[in-house]
Formats: sequence, C-alpha cells, structure tokens
Amino acid sequence: MSTTEPAFVVITGMSGAGRSTAAKSLEDLGWYVIDNLPPGLLSSLAEEAGRVNMATDRVAAVVDVRSLAFTTDLNAAIEELDGRGVGVRVVFLEASDEELVRRFENVRRPHPLQGDGRLVDGIDRERGILREVRANADLVIDTSLLNVHELRKKIVSFFGGEDRPGLKVNVVSFGYKYGLPVDADLVVDCRFLPNPHWVPELRPMNGLDAPVRDYVLSQPGAKEFLDGYEEVLGVVAAGYTREGKGYATLAVGCTGGKHRSVAMAEQLGARLRERGMDVQVSHRDVGRE
Repeated sequence: MSTTEPAFVVITGMSGAGRSTAAKSLEDLGWYVIDNLPPGLLSSLAEEAGRVNMATDRVAAVVDVRSLAFTTDLNAAIEELDGRGVGVRVVFLEASDEELVRRFENVRRPHPLQGDGRLVDGIDRERGILREVRANADLVIDTSLLNVHELRKKIVSFFGGEDRPGLKVNVVSFGYKYGLPVDADLVVDCRFLPNPHWVPELRPMNGLDAPVRDYVLSQPGAKEFLDGYEEVLGVVAAGYTREGKGYATLAVGCTGGKHRSVAMAEQLGARLRERGMDVQVSHRDVGRE
C-alpha cells in the first residue's frame, strides 16, 4: 500500500441487511465513513483523503444499488484503486428474503428497487444486480439471525485489530436442520461422528461442556479428521493470503448444531490460533432446541 493513501473498506450488500449499523460500528472504531457514496466517486475520495493528510488512515464508504451500472462502476473503481496501490476490501451484508421482508414491513418502508411491484420483487431484483459483487466480496456477513448489537460485535471483531497482519478466520458451528450459513467460505460436516444426542446424560449439554467435548474427541476418526483438516486449512489460508483475501468463514456442521459441531469448531479454532491466525469462534444454533 501507498504510505500517502488510506486503507479502504467498501460496505455494500442488500438493503435492510445492516449497512448503516456496520458503518456506525466502523465510525466508533475511529474510521472515517461516508454514507451513500456513488461508486464512481471512490477514486476521488481516496485522492482527496491522501491530499489532505487525514488524521485517520482508515476510510470506509457505504455504496448501494441506485442504477443498473452499479456493478460495472464499483468494479472499475476498485480496479483503479488497486492499480494505485490502495488496499480495498469489500464487506457484503446479506440476509434472507424472509428477514428482509420482515424488516421492511416493521419500518413500513418500500424497497428502493420495488417500484410499482411487490417488496419481494425489489429484493429479487437487488440480489440479481449484486450477485457478482457478493461473489467477489472479501467478507460476507449474514445478518439474518443477528441483532444490532451482535452485528456491531462482528464488525469490531473483524476490524478492531486491523493492525494485526494475516488472515482473520471466523469459525462458526451450525445445525444442518436449520440450514447452511450463507456467508460460509468453507463447510465441514461432522455428522460422521456418533451423535451425543443419543446418550441420555449428554443430551442436555452442548459441545462447550467437557463431557460432550471428551466424548466427541474420543470417537474413532475425530483426531485424524482434525489433524488432516488443520493441514488443509493451512494450505487454504496461505492461498487466501496470497490472493489478498483478508477474511474467511469456516462453517462446522452437525445435525442440530449443539454437540459435535460445537466441540469440533472449538478445536479447529484453537489449532488455527496456534498457527498464528486471528480466529473467532461462534455457535449459531446453540440454544435453538
């Protein structure tokens, strides 16, 4: 990166998915944030920030869909900034259609792209326009099950220690019966291990409890799986770093997201920390039963 130009984060994603909350969270961390910036002005913002020697070297811009040229304009702006040595990271906020409909209905506002159609029509149109941006984003955050405070905590966990180099990894356990995490980069299936649910004394506990953890880790194949996948993740993490990807989400699943996936997620998180990675571990579905 150039020493005269600030680091850049572009916050985008689905309307109603929490862009404003993410922006405010970065402001609270000392970032300089501009809301509703047209993609074509990103380069001008970087140039001006460098020219006036801003007090902060962390700048974020919130951009959203206002025209069919959104994707082209954003890609062109990012390519231009990359060519000038400005490190640009794209954060994409995601949520399920059902949750977005609920949020818009709660605030009694139309979707910006629904026009004379239904709310779901606007959401579907926006997803189509943003498909390529989402695919190329550095960090995708699914806010469907997050409240405002939980989203702020995620933003702080990813950007609060930005001076620390290397890949930031979010390991999240989940239950397949509740659906795959839509923001996962990699998915691990732990259903090959015996389920503690069928052990009466273990059923009320979860994978954070020592008896469940010890039961899961003592099963044939558990240690071999952890050893092998740790090595795979080391290769993947090195590749992500070479490609400039700063964030990755590893989803670890079992049937209900309560026992096996929780225990294995904790173990994978600990092993990745030992390799020097910046890791946070969360458990999406614990407590849902």
